[in-house]
Amino acid sequence: MSLTTDNEQLTTGLPTYTRQQLALRNGQDRDEIWVAYQGRIYDVSRSRLWRRGNHYEHWAGQDLTRELDKDAPHTANVFDNFPVIGLLK
Repeated sequence: MSLTTDNEQLTTGLPTYTRQQLALRNGQDRDEIWVAYQGRIYDVSRSRLWRRGNHYEHWAGQDLTRELDKDAPHTANVFDNFPVIGLLK
């Protein structure tokens, strides 16, 4: 019997999406507003800060890992407020 970490349990069974599929969830082409961070895709649609598909200089429908790790004024814990809806291929 193997033990899984909390992170593994969160991602087990989630669908995977390509960067092209993620790009369609930018809040303009469709109603969904998704962003990727460290391989996980988060639905940020309910956030008023992402309502128009962007948050300051960050745009939805993209992998924001490099941008956020480089210059975000907050920690990755900000994503704890949003559901993980998939994994980035």
